[in-house]
Amino acid sequence: MEPKKNPKSDVRRNSSLYFAVGLALMLGITYMAINYKTYDKSDVVADTLNLDDELDEEIPITEQIVTPPPPPPPPPAAPEVIEVVEDEEEVEETVIESTETEMDTEIVEVEEVEVEEVEEDIEVPFHVIENVAVFPGCEKKKGNEAKKKCMNEKVNKFIGKKFNTDLGSELGLPPGRKRIFVQFKVDKTGKVTNVVARGPHPGLEKEAKRVISQLPKMQPGKQRGKAVVMPFSIPIVFSVQD
Repeated sequence: MEPKKNPKSDVRRNSSLYFAVGLALMLGITYMAINYKTYDKSDVVADTLNLDDELDEEIPITEQIVTPPPPPPPPPAAPEVIEVVEDEEEVEETVIESTETEMDTEIVEVEEVEVEEVEEDIEVPFHVIENVAVFPGCEKKKGNEAKKKCMNEKVNKFIGKKFNTDLGSELGLPPGRKRIFVQFKVDKTGKVTNVVARGPHPGLEKEAKRVISQLPKMQPGKQRGKAVVMPFSIPIVFSVQD
């Protein structure tokens, strides 16, 4: 019995080929689907910069201001009328006589002028002077140290009698011991000069200067047999009572 269909129209003869092509196609589509990636639009950053907007600056249109020229200066004031006054007073001219001498004038000889040497006041400290200044009443003391001690005692005793100890209360100073440092010099004639005081109140300094200025005249100190200036310092201490 003969078959009714054409053997070329039989599709089963290429079924294995169609299966292989279909399988490969499906595997390719599956691979592409697995590796497909998507991105969120909000995470995308545009790194481009449009410079056209920045460069297009609007230049304002300026109007040139025309400054008017300054007004002309005012005309100068009319000069005052100057009256010419005739000078009737006669002016005496000063005649300057010449100081040059004539040939016939006798020249008077001038005697030699003697220049006196002025001795400088040499100052020698109290602790190194050879012969200390002698206070009245200390003349009989022998030795320089004994005369120094006598002078200290005499000066302290004199200050104790003359100094106004109530001055501290009168000046309103707080109670306690007050100290005034006094310096003075005994010059070459034995007088007290250059009295300087330093204390807690100007009133106390003034009182100390007043008392020291009343010290009696002394025998001046001597250095190598010549009278010299001798500085002397002493503290004045007293107490202010309540």
